[in-house]
Amino acid sequence: MSPGAAIQAKEWAQIWRDPSTFGLVVVLPLLLMMLFGSAISLDTEHTATGVVDLDRTAASRSFVQSLEASRYFAVTEGQSVEPQADELVAGRLRGILVIPKGFGRQAGAGPVQLVTDGSQPNTARFLDGHMRGALDSWNRQRLRDRGGEAVQAIGLIDHFRYNPGLESRFMLVPGAIAIVMAMIGTLLTALVMAREYERKTMEGLLATPLSTGALVYNKVLPYFLLGLASTGLCVAMAVYGYGLPFEGSVFALFLIAASFLAAVLGQGLLISAATKSQFVSTQFALLSGFLPSLLLSGFLFEIDSMPAAVQWLTYIVPARYLIPSLQSVFLAGDIWPLFLPNISIMAGFGAFFLWRAMKAIRRTIA
Repeated sequence: MSPGAAIQAKEWAQIWRDPSTFGLVVVLPLLLMMLFGSAISLDTEHTATGVVDLDRTAASRSFVQSLEASRYFAVTEGQSVEPQADELVAGRLRGILVIPKGFGRQAGAGPVQLVTDGSQPNTARFLDGHMRGALDSWNRQRLRDRGGEAVQAIGLIDHFRYNPGLESRFMLVPGAIAIVMAMIGTLLTALVMAREYERKTMEGLLATPLSTGALVYNKVLPYFLLGLASTGLCVAMAVYGYGLPFEGSVFALFLIAASFLAAVLGQGLLISAATKSQFVSTQFALLSGFLPSLLLSGFLFEIDSMPAAVQWLTYIVPARYLIPSLQSVFLAGDIWPLFLPNISIMAGFGAFFLWRAMKAIRRTIA
């Protein structure tokens, strides 16, 4: 065998023995193609839309039924605007359609009103466009039903709450902060334990009188404080550099950030303790921290437009709970009915990952 062929044979043998190379060459491309090809879509369908029908006539019911039949809307009817407004604030609705009294009795007496969540500019634009299309279609059908008799078309008044100008940076900058936190947080601790294992210093740490819990706490705390400082820096840049409003409180911001950091730092530590290799830990941290946060958190792509199986998958992505909370802190203020469930879930992720990391370290002792 020639020297060149021997080197190639050695490389092929190393590739065969290293499962991470197989993951990079086969699993990652297939995963990305599946996500971009079938799971992720720029179209919006089944957008959660509240409807308040104040008219309750045959005409208004006909219009509501046309919305329910459309694939663009997932209609939730309410008796009054206030409960629907609370759902819009909590992020469970993307818009509210109000059909005024007189809608059916007097043609053109009152245009319908659409209030959308401007913190999601793309979704708000899509919802506004689809609603105008649905109203035009219904008006044309009504004209046909009257045998071509001229009727006055009913118009639409729209209002984009929280972001009247529909500026995309109002959505992108808080989302970018979440992505930065996810990437930095996971990578920071992904190297912590693996570095100790590779330098053969882990045995010395385990020989100290510290318990496993105390060891993990003292290992993670510096990175937790660094993560909070990085978050504060990003928020200051968003407000003073990019002109974003900051309607919420600093307390709410750092409480949300702390719960998210607990999740991503715990995730990185678990990866580090399980793999015991800095190279492999870095790869796993990017795959499990950065990519899901970018693609499955609702930052770039509307979760409601994804297939049901992928929507369920998004529930295990901590950034899914961070991004709407950050957007609310910036654009809407302190909305604790939205914050508290998200904070609890992110803190739960953190507790689970840290518990699993401690178990992985205890196995090393055994």
